[in-house]
Amino acid sequence: MNQQTKVLYEKMVDFKRFGTVLLAVGIFFYLGVIIPVDAKTEFMINLMVISSTSFIAISFLFFIQSKLCRHKLLEMDDNEDLYN
Repeated sequence: MNQQTKVLYEKMVDFKRFGTVLLAVGIFFYLGVIIPVDAKTEFMINLMVISSTSFIAISFLFFIQSKLCRHKLLEMDDNEDLYN
């Protein structure tokens, strides 16, 4: 049980890190959209909006996965306490 708990904890931490990195990248793309520059074309703006939205959405999915792993860990911990 200890090995399974360790693997689940590492997954939880990794999902949280991936979510944080993707959120930061999505915010940088969003900042690229709202900062006015004359050299930006309509295609570049649309591409940055789509990229920003995609990165932020995937980031939230990773945060949800991290939360699910955390709940599984808590359930495993509760079940382990019941049997001891």
